[in-house]
This record gives sequence, structure tokens and C-alpha cells, in this order.
Amino acid sequence: MTVKTTGAAAGGPAAGARPAGAAQGPRPARWLGPQRRTLWFWVFVGPFALGLGLFTYVPLAWSVYLSFFDAHNTVSPTDFVGAGNYTSMLTDPAFLSSLGTFLLFTAFIVPATYVLSLSLALMVNRLRFAQAFFRSVFFLPTACSYVVASLIWKLSLFNGVRFGLANTVLGWFGADQTAWLSTTDPPWYWLVIVTVRLWLQAGFYMILFLAGLQRISPQLYEAAAVDGARPGWQVFRHLTFPQLRATSVAVVLLLVINSFQAFDEFYNLLSDSRGYPPYARPPLVYLYYTALGRDQNLGLGSAGAVILALIIAVATVVQARWFGLGRKED
Repeated sequence: MTVKTTGAAAGGPAAGARPAGAAQGPRPARWLGPQRRTLWFWVFVGPFALGLGLFTYVPLAWSVYLSFFDAHNTVSPTDFVGAGNYTSMLTDPAFLSSLGTFLLFTAFIVPATYVLSLSLALMVNRLRFAQAFFRSVFFLPTACSYVVASLIWKLSLFNGVRFGLANTVLGWFGADQTAWLSTTDPPWYWLVIVTVRLWLQAGFYMILFLAGLQRISPQLYEAAAVDGARPGWQVFRHLTFPQLRATSVAVVLLLVINSFQAFDEFYNLLSDSRGYPPYARPPLVYLYYTALGRDQNLGLGSAGAVILALIIAVATVVQARWFGLGRKED
């Protein structure tokens, strides 16, 4: 009986097999990536990247462009002035005074926030019960609006009349009423400004310190106890605080940057018909009135914004180098 052999059995190409030189079928586009992960990455990230570019980087670039023009009441100027706006801003006593306000505010708020947030973190970290509750309670003010908190401080706590909480407490001890937001000496308005910022941001930095405390190995404390270290200040000074060095550097950097960005509390607490007292107008408030005030000098305001951004960048780099941020031992 004769048996027919197929091409495969005879050593020829298998049935249905493509010749070696035949063209392959359509492949997915290279930009899709394996398992189309690149496609889904851009599906989810693309809208946010587009919004970031349109509403952040484009306005920043346009602000730099405006800073070289005489832009009064317009965002499409034609009168090129070069570095004239920068020269005017750097020689303006009001702008230099606003930088002095920043330095004064930083001298108050940075150490106060650092000490308070670290103290809260140490206390919460030592709790053996309800730790999550107290952590949430101290962090909750972070979710409050700066505008709302400033108005509460101004109208309820330090409103300068006998019905205000601060004056009520002082009255219990026989003290006179105090005009907390008065533009005359003594400058009690600094107490109002610093306390509202302290209440708003201490909880956030407490969380950062808590994360740093929980990264410290318990074995280090056991070894310190074996070596005879007394719990309390001695352990904190020689063990806990050095282990928080990287966290402390990050906290100080963020505090200084946030001090540069102070606006809401100054504007809402002190902006009234009486004007601003000395050393009570930070850079952002000054730039706000320069660019959006009566003159609406957008070119001069943009130049001030660029100068302020450069100062923040330089201050951040100097602090990072000074504290050794990013070293291998951190």
C-alpha cells in the first residue's frame, strides 16, 4: 500500500508555516511598550503633565518674559526695557524692607515650629494608647485654610475688644485690654501672625519627625541602656537627635521656603485702611500690590517674582550644602 508523505515528513516546510523570508504580521507600535504599559502610563499621567505644563510652567515662562518689558495693565507688552525692572526692584526700599520682613518672620517661625513639632512628635511617639487619635488631632489643623484660620484669629481670638478670647483671659488676671493688631508699638501683631502659622503647620512637621523617630532601631536604645545612658535628655541628646539629622535638615529647608511664601496671614490680618506697620509686609504681599494694585505694573511685579524665586533657590542650595543633605551617611 502506498502511503503519501506530507511536506513535514519529507523534510519540507510544515503545513501553514511561513517561509523564512516572508514578512511578519503587524506588530504593536513601539511606543506602546511591553503589555501596553507605556500607553497606560501616558493615559493616566498625560492629563496631569498637561495641566502642570499649562498652569505652572507656561505662566512661569511668561512671567520671566514680562519681567523684561514695561507691562502696565497688559500681559502682551511691546516696550522692551531689558534689566530695568530688575534694577528698579533691587533699589526699591519697599522691596528691600519686605525682604527684611521675611528675615524677621523666619527668625520667629522656623525655631518655634521646629521645637514645637519635634516636642509633639516625641510625646506622641511615647504614647502606649490612642497614638493614632492624638496624631490625627495634631495633624488636623493642616487641612484648615490659611485664610479661614487668619480670620478666626482676627475676629475671635485677637480682635482687640473685651469679647475676644485673648483679652477675656487677660481680664481674668486683671490685665488691661490689648489692641493686638494695632500698627503702633508694641508690635503685638507679630504674636498673632506667628501663632496662627504655628497652629497651622506644626502638625505637618510633627508627622515628618514621627516618621524619623520610627526609623530609629530599638536596638540602639537597648545598647545605650546597657552602656549606662540615662533615659531622658542624655539619650535624646546623644542618640535620638543625631539620628534625626536628615529629617531635621528637610524640615528646616521646608520651613524656610514656606516663610518666603507667607502671604495669607499677613494680608488677612493686617490689610486694612490703616496700611501696613513697619516690617509687616512680606515679599509676596508687596509683589501682589505691585502687580495687581493701583498701578498694575506686571513687568515690575514679574521681575520681583523672578528675584524672589532665585533667592529661594540659592537659599535652598546653600542650606543643603551647609547641612550636608544627600550625603551617603544620611
